[in-house]
Amino acid sequence: MNGERSRRHADAVRDLGLAQDDLHAWEESGLPETAFEDWVIDRVARRPRGRRAREIYGDDDVHDFARRAILGDLRLGPEDHLLDVGCGGGILLRDALRAGAEATGVDHSEEMVRLARERAPGARVVLADAGQLPFGDAAFSAAAMAIVLIFLEEPVGVLRECRRVLTPGGRLAAYTTAPELRGTPAAPEPLASRARFYEDDDLAALARRAGFAEVHVVNDGGGQLLSGRSSRA
Repeated sequence: MNGERSRRHADAVRDLGLAQDDLHAWEESGLPETAFEDWVIDRVARRPRGRRAREIYGDDDVHDFARRAILGDLRLGPEDHLLDVGCGGGILLRDALRAGAEATGVDHSEEMVRLARERAPGARVVLADAGQLPFGDAAFSAAAMAIVLIFLEEPVGVLRECRRVLTPGGRLAAYTTAPELRGTPAAPEPLASRARFYEDDDLAALARRAGFAEVHVVNDGGGQLLSGRSSRA
């Protein structure tokens, strides 16, 4: 039984792009077997940590499909101040700075905050929860989330916080994964069983419930780009 369990752990770690030192970290954690799936999802995606996670999220090509879609939608310029919610390793922040915009990132992983500060040294990066953004009202002209909605327990609350900190007419661009990719390499198990997927209309409805206007969802092969504007009311 222990050998079978160890093989299952090793397979899950490998399938999620982690490495032997991550498996060792699990073995040293002292957590019960029932905690393994949540632990490994946290380590690779929800709250990344470890050498391999730093390599993944610090790579220039990480989530490049999402980043390109977000940047293409927001069209950032020198007049903008971007808030990247769940900024990970800071690559989107780096690209925003290159576009001439001011950039601020938020993440709840201490390791990702440190990495983002290294990868985007001109950005402000803050350790905080997406549901309670530590910024005043109307502080940003644009907000982004790349592969974040899939993990949120209260997406409408987070989207409301994004709207609160946006200027009137401020833009939102959030990229997530559609249900048709559940269980594929884009959203493998055990992540798929813990993640939240939305049909296009349901995804748009989340943003409207949060008070966004001009809401649109573009689905490109299962990658969904949600966009909207902060209500001027």
